[in-house]
Amino acid sequence: METPTKKSRFALFFGNRGFFPGSLMASAREELTRVLSTMGHETLVLDASATRYGAVETPAEGEIYARFLKENEGKFDGVILSLPNFGDENGAVAALREAGVPILIQAYPDEMDKMAPATRRDAFCGKLSIMDVFCQNGIPFTALKPHTVSPASPRFAQNVEYFDRVCRVVKGMRNLIVGAIGARTTAFKTVRIDEVALQRHRITMETFDLSDLFARMRAVDPNSDAYRAKEDRYLGYADFSSVPGDKRDTLVRLGVALDTLIEEARLDTIALRCWEEMQRQLGISPCVVLSEMNNRGITAACEVDVGNAIAMHALGMASGEVTACLDWNNNYGDDDDKCILFHCGPVPQSMMTAKGKVEEHAILANAVGRSCSIGCNVGRIAPTSFTFASMTTDSGRLKFYVGEGEFTNDPIPPEFFGCAGVARVPALQDVLLHVGRCGHRHHVSVTPGQVADPVCEALTNYLGYDVARPQP
Repeated sequence: METPTKKSRFALFFGNRGFFPGSLMASAREELTRVLSTMGHETLVLDASATRYGAVETPAEGEIYARFLKENEGKFDGVILSLPNFGDENGAVAALREAGVPILIQAYPDEMDKMAPATRRDAFCGKLSIMDVFCQNGIPFTALKPHTVSPASPRFAQNVEYFDRVCRVVKGMRNLIVGAIGARTTAFKTVRIDEVALQRHRITMETFDLSDLFARMRAVDPNSDAYRAKEDRYLGYADFSSVPGDKRDTLVRLGVALDTLIEEARLDTIALRCWEEMQRQLGISPCVVLSEMNNRGITAACEVDVGNAIAMHALGMASGEVTACLDWNNNYGDDDDKCILFHCGPVPQSMMTAKGKVEEHAILANAVGRSCSIGCNVGRIAPTSFTFASMTTDSGRLKFYVGEGEFTNDPIPPEFFGCAGVARVPALQDVLLHVGRCGHRHHVSVTPGQVADPVCEALTNYLGYDVARPQP
């Protein structure tokens, strides 16, 4: 992936209880800022002179902090609420009621040799009070294990990594713009989507006709810098040795046209109608074009599956890695926990064992004729752990399921078409029953790594989606 996800920027909040020593605030401000900086995170901190110790205790100080957040709106992705001592829940509510971003509550641990009234913290108890009153006020927050943790601890670093992923998903899903290019693939009613339901969850779906895309392709100048750069990119990206010159020209034009459309419409992700108009009118399949886009971190689903384009985007925000939209496609012998995940070729190269070979679509060729469907990126998916998800709409709600598995190095018959991998998914049969019984589609989105927990927290706790985890 060539465009790594940027780490979140955090606003830091320090909760105070007045009968505890102020030195705890000063040391926490210095330590937390320094630790987060070493982890690659920028921070926003209230000036130390703005309140007593630069912390928040009273509702009046909370209002000062709230104004600080409002003045910096859009400049931070999450708030870390740090409790160097017990803290005050009323000041915290006043400060963060309108924060509008995820909030991680971190409490400093007491040290057994510093338990006298002048040195103990009691943040263990204070964290429970903050969580209690946040629940009463409907303020969503993130709380992780252990209950108390020092910023110097490796466990705190793990918590920040988790929270960073939550913040990226929340930020990436709010005001998301997804492009549906072409009408829903006629044969696949499985990819129907409720556009109004998406909009009510701050996801805008923009639609474009294939005729517009084809006109853009015809208008591409083969002598332009954009055309030459795209052609060079493709020739280095995959094996085009079997692709005739005219088909290569068409694929390059498609890539340039899609890039231009995405830039003009400010699209965050797309879902493309990929058959049969492209094959019958242009003589190509767009698989390798989508593969290269996915490898750049521009999530692109095929078959106008807008739901999985959105799921891909969420997974990519969490993992910071590439994503792919695949079919739940084949059993793997009689192993209940294994199956073959497959698609014709939109899998990003960084998820493959080697460069793909651009070939004819061996299945569609049966319908459209030979040499009319060149563009599939054929290869195999490399072994790796992965997180999977899919999304549909139902009665105005956004419904996801999320889980984890791994691609194995188990062999696939050499004559198997497309780009595929053997996936081992714990309780796979239960997952498949959930997919079918809950009306989900035959596609599933995947990303390398195991990030199901932060994805689920972001989607449920902060975004209000319906999310299932159909695994033990």
